[in-house]
Amino acid sequence: MSPDPTVLTARNLVKHFPVRSKGMLRRRIGEVHAVCDVSFDVGAGETLALVGESGCGKSTTARLLLGLIPPTSGEVHYGPHEITGLSRRAMRPLRAEMQIVFQDPFASLDPRMTVAQIIAEPLRVHGRYASGGHDRVRHLMRTVGLNPEHHNRYPHEFSGGQRQRIGVARALALDPKVLILDEPVSALDVSIQAGVINLLEDLQDSLGLTYLFVSHDLSVVRHIADRVAVMYLGRIVEIGTVADIFAAAAHPYTQALISAIPLPDPRRERTRTRILLPGDVPSPSHPPSGCRFRTRCPKFASRLSDDERARCVSEQPLLRSDHDGPTEAACHYARPTALL
Repeated sequence: MSPDPTVLTARNLVKHFPVRSKGMLRRRIGEVHAVCDVSFDVGAGETLALVGESGCGKSTTARLLLGLIPPTSGEVHYGPHEITGLSRRAMRPLRAEMQIVFQDPFASLDPRMTVAQIIAEPLRVHGRYASGGHDRVRHLMRTVGLNPEHHNRYPHEFSGGQRQRIGVARALALDPKVLILDEPVSALDVSIQAGVINLLEDLQDSLGLTYLFVSHDLSVVRHIADRVAVMYLGRIVEIGTVADIFAAAAHPYTQALISAIPLPDPRRERTRTRILLPGDVPSPSHPPSGCRFRTRCPKFASRLSDDERARCVSEQPLLRSDHDGPTEAACHYARPTALL
C-alpha cells in the first residue's frame, strides 16, 4: 500500500488522440487509445515506477498528470487539489510543486542558453530570481554534481550525463515536492546511468521528494522504485511492490518482461527460462476486445480451454488481488510465478 499522505492520484484517466484523414478537410476517421482507464496513487516520499514497452502510454500518462495535455476523461489530484481542467493561470502555483525531467537531455535544453540561464528560467518565470537567484543557481549546480564555475557554458559543451544533471537542477529550481522522471537514463551509457540513479536517490533522501519514474528497463526500476505499475497497450496490467513483483509476478506480460532481465551469473543466465512473446503489439487504434494482451499471451495460445479463451476474448480483466499472489493483476487466470 502507498504511504500516507497520498500526494498524487490518477483516477480513471483516459486519453484518446484523434486520427484524421489526409487532405484539406482533415476529417476525423478514428482515434488512438493511448491511455485507457488508468488509476493509481503515489504516496509522499515514495517512488512509483511506470513500466512497459514503447508506445504503451507511459509518457502520455506522465503528461496527463502534469496537465501538459488534457485528458479525454478522468481526474488527477495533487494532494487535496483536483487539477484536471484548471486554467493555465490557476495551474501556475501548482507547477512549482510538480516538475518533470525529460528523456533526452540534449533535446530538452535550449542550445542558445547557458547553463545558468537554463536553471534560472523557472525562477524568472515565477518571479523568484531577484531574491538570490544567482546564488540559487550555483547551489543547484553543486547539488547535482556540476562545477558552478561552468555556469556560462552551453549544453553542447557537456556530456550526456552532465546534461541530464542540468535538467535535474532545472527541475529542482522551485523546490518541488513531486518529480516526474520520464525515462531519465534511457539515453545514457550504462556506466553513466548508475551515477544519475544514485543522484536521484540521494536527492530523494535529502529533499523528501516523491517520484513517478517512467521506464522500460526493469533492472533500473528494481534499483530505485518502491512500487511498480506495469502498462500494456494503455492499461495497467499489474501493480505491486518491487519485492512482490520480482518475487512472484502474476500477469504473463510482467513475467515476460522479468524473464528478459539479464542475470550477472553466466550459468544461471544460460539455464534460465525465457518467455518469448509471439507477434507484435496490436495497434492502439484498434485494440483487441476483452483482454488486450490475449493476442500475444502464451497461456491463451496453449494452456487455456475453449471456454477460458472465450472469456479472454469477450471480458476485459480488471485489476484484482484474489489470485493467491501479493500483487494486483488484470488477468482472468493470473498465477504468481518466481522467475529470478
